[in-house]
Amino acid sequence: MARSAFLPRLMRDEGGATLVEFAMIAPVFFMALIGMFDICYNIYAASMVQGAIQKAARDSTIESAYLSQEEIDSRVTNAVQDVVPSAELTFERSAYTSFSDIGRPEDFTDSNDDGLCNDGEPFEDVNGNAQWDTDRGSDGFGGARDAVLYTVTVSYDRQFPLYRMVKIPKRVTTQATTVLRNQPFSMQETTISVEYCT
Repeated sequence: MARSAFLPRLMRDEGGATLVEFAMIAPVFFMALIGMFDICYNIYAASMVQGAIQKAARDSTIESAYLSQEEIDSRVTNAVQDVVPSAELTFERSAYTSFSDIGRPEDFTDSNDDGLCNDGEPFEDVNGNAQWDTDRGSDGFGGARDAVLYTVTVSYDRQFPLYRMVKIPKRVTTQATTVLRNQPFSMQETTISVEYCT
């Protein structure tokens, strides 16, 4: 008799329901929490990269910093690695005579109207590398009054193991770019030669 009364009472008992519900919800909750931490960390790291590159770009435009490219890159590296110690950084600089030149190809005479510089067509070798380029910038800091496009690419492993649970890359890559004009610490010298496409 006692056994038959125990079974209905056990079926009505809801004392362990919370534990079962938590066990079902906990994995999703913790994955969402880790995902939120991962996103926030990556946003913070990206903002640190942008801030560091802005400061370094400003420093690179003054005359005293013009001679110390390694020092400027080192400052950016230190600022980023304070937040992301394992970060790997790569740096690119392109110099242009004016802001409007950024991303523009070198001018050429399109004799055969095919939109390409070829078949001996003359072009202005703005960056002095003896070949026609789709981007007229020259590598490095450039000279006085040049506009400098400074790009830093940062790559690092995720700090939270979300990539083990969801199909996302283990490595995060972010890029920051800024453009500033060099100070007029000397007269700008621009030499443009005429070359011929091959």
